[in-house]
Amino acid sequence: MARPAPLSGFPEWSPTGRIVEQHVLDTFRRTFELWGFASVETRAVEPLEELLRKGEIDKEVYVLRRLHATADDDPGRQFGLHYDLTVPFARYVLENSAKLHFPFRRYQIQKVWRGERPQEGRYREFLQADVDVVGNGDLPFHHDVEVAQVMAEALAALPLPRLQLQVNNRKLVEGFYRGIGADDPAAVMRVIDKIDKLPPETVRDLLLTEAKLDDAQASRCLALAEISSFDASFADRVMALGVSDPLLEEGLDELVQVVEGVAGLRGERFTVSADLRIARGLDYYTGTVYETRMAGFEHLGSVCSGGRYDSLASDGSTSYPGVGISFGVTRALAPLLSRGLLTATRSVPTAVLVAVSDEDSRPASVAVAVALRSRGIPAEVAPAAAKFGKQIRHADRRGIPFVWFLRDGETHEVKDIRSGEQVTADPAAWTPPAPDLHPRVVAG
Repeated sequence: MARPAPLSGFPEWSPTGRIVEQHVLDTFRRTFELWGFASVETRAVEPLEELLRKGEIDKEVYVLRRLHATADDDPGRQFGLHYDLTVPFARYVLENSAKLHFPFRRYQIQKVWRGERPQEGRYREFLQADVDVVGNGDLPFHHDVEVAQVMAEALAALPLPRLQLQVNNRKLVEGFYRGIGADDPAAVMRVIDKIDKLPPETVRDLLLTEAKLDDAQASRCLALAEISSFDASFADRVMALGVSDPLLEEGLDELVQVVEGVAGLRGERFTVSADLRIARGLDYYTGTVYETRMAGFEHLGSVCSGGRYDSLASDGSTSYPGVGISFGVTRALAPLLSRGLLTATRSVPTAVLVAVSDEDSRPASVAVAVALRSRGIPAEVAPAAAKFGKQIRHADRRGIPFVWFLRDGETHEVKDIRSGEQVTADPAAWTPPAPDLHPRVVAG
């Protein structure tokens, strides 16, 4: 069989990369569960009509079908792989609403699929970590603050380059556009959402032509989009623009609450700011919106996004509003792993390799490994009774820090192959230093 060619857009990690990814996922799980969020996993497949409901991603949906269809297959029913976790979650809430306790707090870590042109930051198969709160009929605003806090706490604990969470509020910007007399606030929002991708003069032209604003209105919109701050001082700058509207005031108050609510989590690797140019492209966001940039990798766009959606799902009589945020695990990790900026201290979980003097003594070595594992110490037995030097090199190549020797079936010794220190040890009592017990994620 010929060597297979890599399949573009479907990343696979080395064992070391997988350790890094697992550390990130464990951090999310631990943080989300500390905040009381329950884990769910939805099916990978949804009816095609549900996936295409928004109409803006139809070219990227992978359609699922059997290679050999039979008369038992329903020709009128088509299925596709989900392209995000929000669509299946909305369906899950509707199907299980009678059994769920609201507000329903869930986190979900799963793969999703999109038929995009593969490039750094965009993949055909990728992993997301989502956290959401959903209400039955209504959802108090304090959950917008809470969702930002839980994700901020998780992000601050990750060994990633500095992350900046940028927050805005759709009510604020829509109220501002209403206050200046814009006939179509949604059109203004769509143009402002392009402000990071187009030159300022082009954005102004689009405000005049597509959003039908006059020159004074366009100037005010651009002035609003320039406002950002790491504290609540942005509110005074907005008010200084001299625009008033009830929706603007409501959104301004909500944004202040979010920024101040996350302020205590700022640190060396995590910051939060109000950024009034953030709009988010998806049309279902109705209030708070979140985006996150990773220092040195701004070209990736947002690696963590979300917001408030007051119409997540509806069964015709009851609506289920929600607020959530999603971290693109693969989008953030892939460039860091490929550049060697994140790695692990070893490529295997093993902390101790138990050497084998000869094959007749293998059962004794196995017994040592069993004793170590019974106390939570990852251990494996050498694959062959080679010379001890060769067994040590086998451990060294895989980053295993300790090799255990059993001499004459009675004397136990363990060697730190990094320092060369070798001491007598008891398999029922010896424990490696805490930093060596499990692989650690380190900056490369």
